[in-house]
Amino acid sequence: MNILLAEDDVGLGELIQYMLIKSNYNIDWVERGDDAYDYAVSSHYDVIILDWMMPGEDGVTVCKRLRTEGYSGAILMLTARDSVQDRIEGLDSGADDYLIKPFEIEELLARLRALSRRNYAPIKEEIVEIDDFVLNRSSQTVQRGSTIIQLTPREFQLLDLLVQNKGQVLTRDMILDRVWGYDADVSYKAIDATVKLLRKKLDAFGKPDQIQSIRGVGYRLEV
Repeated sequence: MNILLAEDDVGLGELIQYMLIKSNYNIDWVERGDDAYDYAVSSHYDVIILDWMMPGEDGVTVCKRLRTEGYSGAILMLTARDSVQDRIEGLDSGADDYLIKPFEIEELLARLRALSRRNYAPIKEEIVEIDDFVLNRSSQTVQRGSTIIQLTPREFQLLDLLVQNKGQVLTRDMILDRVWGYDADVSYKAIDATVKLLRKKLDAFGKPDQIQSIRGVGYRLEV
């Protein structure tokens, strides 16, 4: 299960992250509401855990933005605000469940299991057509006409991430988290090297410059 945790309390965030990883969940953790929104729209999560009070944007605002834009994944709201009106406001913002602080981690895990069983998130398409090439998520290949190129798992994850966010600039930090993982001990040079190899393979299609470098920021797939 892929989880996005948005929690600015470092102690609580570290505890939740530890317990989720221990339970074999994949987790991205951010401490700002605006970062939570960016992560939510640029990747797939089975459940988003949103703290109500965060810098940048509060959890209710983020939840409303996502629902307004058609986000269909499960959202669990965390808050110390326990009045009936607060709970109503949280649920009316689009949250699927509401957990009041302080809480037991076992209850959080149980609620995550319950939300995941409801299967909110859409299944990714196996075949994605973009511009004049085809991305096959099953075989991890990219094809243009009769030319088929096999990508390494890392190259494919990177290209798939760029395809999902075509036309948008992805920072190196975002790419690092999504492709290598939150705790990966790698540098930006690993990202740049993977992009270089991917461009070389796309050169077989005559499109080595489709992945554009945004100086000092990251990369963008231009279509």
